[in-house]
Amino acid sequence: MKKLVWSGFIGGLIYWLFVAWSISQNHWFSFWRNALSDLGGSGANSPWIYNAGLIATSMFVLVFSLYLILTATTKAQTVGGAYISVSAIFLALIGIFHEGTRPHIFVSTYFFVQFFVGALIYGLGSGKTVKKASTLLFVLSVVGAFFPWPSTALLETYEILLVMAFTLVIALFGGEECECAFSTGKKGPA
Repeated sequence: MKKLVWSGFIGGLIYWLFVAWSISQNHWFSFWRNALSDLGGSGANSPWIYNAGLIATSMFVLVFSLYLILTATTKAQTVGGAYISVSAIFLALIGIFHEGTRPHIFVSTYFFVQFFVGALIYGLGSGKTVKKASTLLFVLSVVGAFFPWPSTALLETYEILLVMAFTLVIALFGGEECECAFSTGKKGPA
């Protein structure tokens, strides 16, 4: 069970491998002018690479969320893990409803919204390090959403790196005991 805690971070690494593969097929792509989703749109060469990468990554995020739920020691951790599980569904939907389809912007936006709200809620029911880190990452995600980035790809990269940072914090510090009002009485991760 403890090895599953790394599934979120590994999922992030797998996502970037698919992005690199997709960029190798689309030399026109620029982090300074495009959105990452351009790699999965109808104008891309082999758009299936990018879209398959999103769907594959969503499986790792789902496993990560299940780990969070199954090892939760507080109600807030359980709820936060559930929000992150919903974000995994939205991540898969980004690959299904690729750029150029009507639901694309909605599912793309709600992946990030669900993930960061879930991370914040999870953190509020966690030990001191996770609580501080998840609060900081939530604030950075909101500030980043309103920052005037030169391209959507740079904004997305920033937000994805924050997602990966949360998964790394959980992998490294998620076993801390929580002294909070949300406790369910369990003594720690299984």
